[in-house]
Amino acid sequence: MKNHNATIEREEEKTTLVLTIGTTNYDICLTDDNPIEVKNVFNDLIVELKKGKFTFILSDEIQDLYYHICGEYIKQLNAEIADVYSQLKKNNLVNVSG
Repeated sequence: MKNHNATIEREEEKTTLVLTIGTTNYDICLTDDNPIEVKNVFNDLIVELKKGKFTFILSDEIQDLYYHICGEYIKQLNAEIADVYSQLKKNNLVNVSG
């Protein structure tokens, strides 16, 4: 299982949780209510899951409210990833390379 990085980008206009897999960033805006954006990120993560199981680890220096919110978010996301991965594996939808 691979560990991937999650970081928080704080800007004046918005704050974003950035999930990084390889060279690809998946952005979830924390200061805007956009369920379609979140759904699209989850769909992309499911495609990535077909390549193998992974988790995200939050890396951030500032322990503010966003840090704690993202910590809980990542904990829930990792649980969902594990559940979806087992369902994909159970239904033979995981790409096995060998």
